[in-house]
Amino acid sequence: MYDKLQQRSFLLLLVLVTVLFFYLLKPFFGAIFWACAIAVIFFPVQRRLVLRFPGSPNLTALTTLSLCIVIVIIPVLVVATSVVQEGVILYQKLTEGEVDPAQYFDQVRHAFPLLDTAIDAAGIDYSALKARAMEVAVSGSRALAQQALSVGQNTFQFFLGLGIMVYLAFFLLRDGPALTRLLIQALPLGDDRERLLFQKFTEVTRATVKGNLVVAVTQGALGGLAFWALGIPGPFLWGVVMAVLSLIPAVGAGLIWAPVAIYLLAAGEWISGLVLTVFGVLVIGLVDNVLRPILVGRDTKLPDYVVLLSTLGGLVLFGINGFVIGPLVAALFIAFWGIFIREFNV
Repeated sequence: MYDKLQQRSFLLLLVLVTVLFFYLLKPFFGAIFWACAIAVIFFPVQRRLVLRFPGSPNLTALTTLSLCIVIVIIPVLVVATSVVQEGVILYQKLTEGEVDPAQYFDQVRHAFPLLDTAIDAAGIDYSALKARAMEVAVSGSRALAQQALSVGQNTFQFFLGLGIMVYLAFFLLRDGPALTRLLIQALPLGDDRERLLFQKFTEVTRATVKGNLVVAVTQGALGGLAFWALGIPGPFLWGVVMAVLSLIPAVGAGLIWAPVAIYLLAAGEWISGLVLTVFGVLVIGLVDNVLRPILVGRDTKLPDYVVLLSTLGGLVLFGINGFVIGPLVAALFIAFWGIFIREFNV
């Protein structure tokens, strides 16, 4: 009886201490999450280096991490800085009246009378729609401006998170296999089940990050090049915005290029409008419809509709981190239920 009380007391304290520990880590959730993602994605590189230089674990981990910094972290920081700067310029133009989205709406409305009729038939308040578009444009550019101000005011916190991510990624790359074995030994789920879940975590994280980033970079680059070729202002900014929005499957980049194509047609630039429409549907859209199922759906072994719903849900709940967390939760959900059906459903 006394032994059972001791065991239950210990388990209660174990849960309590674990919860408190994770609560302490909560402010650094993003940094920790991306450190784990970096370790998972670059582990094949780390493994090859370890096989080639078996006696230098610190050197191989540092080499792998340096490669990640050069090809991923530095370019992302440069692009993010450029986008924020262009966003600040756009916000200034909006507030000073140099750019007026309402004027573009009026031009599209007058150029397409059928669209005006459809809006009236649908019972949509055009004035409210125009005001809403203006609000979205201002709030979006303001968010970028505020982000620039926030980073400037919280430079220490930003670099602290970046430093924690890089620092933790080094140890995860170096000690990843040992930590995995330790977790398998500690968790009370059964070694085979735990290996299956860790394997699923690795597969989904690697496929989602690599797949979505490939799709995002490709769509953003194609969209930016199309805007540049057609002489549309801010092609770099809109290319990056399309890349970010492409994280939303099926409709992402179209939220930018489609309204621009409509405006070009309304402005009488028929050739540019048609070129952008055809290019957007057949090239930019084809990237999403072809590459995403191959790179994400196939490797995660998730149906396309599950990838879509889990990605959208993840973005809503977890922000930018959700494009990985959403499909990961969905994959673990399916894996857990698969284990249950296989082992417990009599």
